[in-house]
Amino acid sequence: MAGSKDKIVQRVDQIADELRTLALEIHAHPELGFKEYTAVSLICGLLEKHGFSVQKGYGGLETSFRADAKGKTDGPTVAFLAEYDALNGCGHGCGHNLIAACSVGAFLGLAAVMNDLAGNICIIGTPAEEGGSGKVKLLQAGAFADVDFAMMMHPSSGGKNMVGRGGRAACGVEVEFFGKGAHSSVPQNGINALSAVIHVFHQIDLLRPTFEPQDNINGIITEGGTAANIIPPYAKCAFCVRADTMKRVEELLEIIRRCVANAEALIGAEAKIKMEDIAAERYSNRPMNQAFKDNMQLLGIEMRWPDPKELCGSSDIGNVSIKMPAIHDYLAITDDPSIQTHTAEFAACAASPQGIAACLNGAKGLAMTGFDILSNKQLQSEIKEYYRQQIPDFYQNEEADQEG
Repeated sequence: MAGSKDKIVQRVDQIADELRTLALEIHAHPELGFKEYTAVSLICGLLEKHGFSVQKGYGGLETSFRADAKGKTDGPTVAFLAEYDALNGCGHGCGHNLIAACSVGAFLGLAAVMNDLAGNICIIGTPAEEGGSGKVKLLQAGAFADVDFAMMMHPSSGGKNMVGRGGRAACGVEVEFFGKGAHSSVPQNGINALSAVIHVFHQIDLLRPTFEPQDNINGIITEGGTAANIIPPYAKCAFCVRADTMKRVEELLEIIRRCVANAEALIGAEAKIKMEDIAAERYSNRPMNQAFKDNMQLLGIEMRWPDPKELCGSSDIGNVSIKMPAIHDYLAITDDPSIQTHTAEFAACAASPQGIAACLNGAKGLAMTGFDILSNKQLQSEIKEYYRQQIPDFYQNEEADQEG
């Protein structure tokens, strides 16, 4: 490896114990989205210990932050994105404690050689990936306005070290119905909110044959009454909507709105709909993926491109990837293919020696990739050209309309 990359690796090795402690401490104190106070305190404390000024409450979100390291001259900005929220019920079952420590390590590793580079690096704390779309809110607040390239690593299972994996667009929806309670012996005196919820499900099921192959609306009833002999005056349901593009998710959301309106008209209950920000589909930048893959090869880790037929989930990194070149590559924290993310078993792996090793290797690989970008204008051009060709016209046209 070149001298600067050797320095990056050495720097990450020097702070490996601190990164390990950070990952394990976040793991031991799981916090839900927008409530990650302990995680942010731990991360910011470590960054400040190493001499960096941290903007807390960055982008208007209480549990976001940002720190920067400037190069010798002006140039592009590379951002390392940290996630640190946990899941309700299984803690860090998605390994966000490792993502946080990995991005901190990448930032501190590359900062060690920034005096030789033109440009700027930053680490941005992005809360509430699990259902809160923190990155979407930060984008809306202009928190990425000066960022040219964005990078992060995500843990995986089954020994899968992958680059270039995509992701589908997704959105969470909650629907409440407000009816009128009555004794079940005289149901005509009430307005059955649960019947309205069930009618929404029936309509969606009737429409499924008209959906696109990759469309999915999955739902549950979260509240449906308190006693069988009472007409439920209140009922609530929740849906997760997925599709190939954010545009298609918007169309599916309109279908849900129509189904809810039909249920209102038929049953007589009043509805209230709450929709989350849409997590967009992911556009992984291939030249950046290849650079990361090559750097991981230098570390002795073989990365593979994903099977195009393999199903994939969703994340708000997709919204970032529409606005700028970005990567969200995967390092295995267990070789067991039966262990899936969002489980207690995966959470245990996120505190294992293999999990910590993946975190440290990811920090080195991301930092080395950031070095490649800042030190190679030809690579910068290739990344930007791929991005321009990759992003669908309807997103680029939207951007032009907003600027106009």
